[in-house]
Amino acid sequence: MKPFNSPRIAVLLATLLMCATTMSADEVGEFQTLRSRAENGDAVAQAELAFRYRDGKGVAKNDAESMKWAHRAADVGNADALDFVGFTYLRGAVVKRNPAVAFGYFKAAANDSAQAAFNLGQCYFGAQGTEQDIPKALEWWKKAAERGHGRAASTAAMAYLSGEGVAADPVLARKLAERAAELNDPSGLIVLGELQFQAGELDAAKANWTKASKLHATGATGHPAQPSGNASAQQGADLLKLADYRRRKGEPGKFAFLPMPHIHQGYNNCGASACATFARFQGAKLGGWDFKKLCPSPLGTGTDWWHLLEASAKIGQHWRLVTYTPDDAGFNEATAMLKRELDASRPVVVDFKYIGPQYPGGFAGHTLSVCGYLAAENLYVLCNPAVATPGLQLITAADLKDFWRSDYYGSRANAVLSRPAFVFEK
Repeated sequence: MKPFNSPRIAVLLATLLMCATTMSADEVGEFQTLRSRAENGDAVAQAELAFRYRDGKGVAKNDAESMKWAHRAADVGNADALDFVGFTYLRGAVVKRNPAVAFGYFKAAANDSAQAAFNLGQCYFGAQGTEQDIPKALEWWKKAAERGHGRAASTAAMAYLSGEGVAADPVLARKLAERAAELNDPSGLIVLGELQFQAGELDAAKANWTKASKLHATGATGHPAQPSGNASAQQGADLLKLADYRRRKGEPGKFAFLPMPHIHQGYNNCGASACATFARFQGAKLGGWDFKKLCPSPLGTGTDWWHLLEASAKIGQHWRLVTYTPDDAGFNEATAMLKRELDASRPVVVDFKYIGPQYPGGFAGHTLSVCGYLAAENLYVLCNPAVATPGLQLITAADLKDFWRSDYYGSRANAVLSRPAFVFEK
């Protein structure tokens, strides 16, 4: 018998040994069979290996191995692998971000993959790797919804609900929200519940929000950087808690809630979307993309806060940029300002900074509004363009303190960390 000397098999066995404490003998054998099928050219097995290495499922997480197997499967036309590679290039966390490459992969897979059809719609909606074409985005989202993609249905519903890039169509929005809810999509349950709440169907709304809240683990409040499904589940719990407050008049010093219009942002358009809702609150009739087009930066890219401020003047609104220091004293001043503004029926736009390995470059920024507070529980209410309509989320004062900070919200910030906010000129 020849001595064992294959580096490739040595790496495989070492990887399996690393997972031995979590894999049974049957699972180890199943993985070896899967790997053998992949090495013999089975594209389905190759795609499955890519997902396993990406997620660390039954094997040590390994991005290089994940991309190797995804490319092999994509090269022979496997739709799941094409979407996998496309999303990797769109996100840019493992490889250098390239939306044009991502768009090509999604387009190649969209007729055979509901997930790729959803992602292709995201590219058309958010001008990622292609010219913006919102009707085409909606076309692909509706195709994905027909094939059972709940999030595509809920995303299309939100576009029709707010009239973002298309004429508002509340009847079609509700039909799409019902389709998303039928598919048990957590964001769809949130949107449908909100439509029911606004129509006075309170019991039906609460039933859908309760159902959403049970799809993922929830807490007393959520985390503003949660994945989409977790955020929608937490939204369900938050909306149940807020239902009575939303029907009452605020009590200065005790609680405030300001009903803001909600626009679900496109890819990388949180700043303009949050500002558009801020402007709509004052009676303007424009969407997030309309607001973005008032700024010099291209669609699908981040927006400098000074450009957002200048855009407000172009539509006849006048806002002030105020900043507070990132220490405890600055936070106390900032939250005192929040309560004053909210008690006076004025929401406030803020900028968050998220830090973690899941973000390209190790961090990400996000713009959203504060539209309420519950003093007795030291909670604040957010209107977030990144989550399902109505966009409402509860956040603890401790989390607000941690996330409300930025050192790159605009070029004139000069990388100085502060707590920035837009407020209405009085």
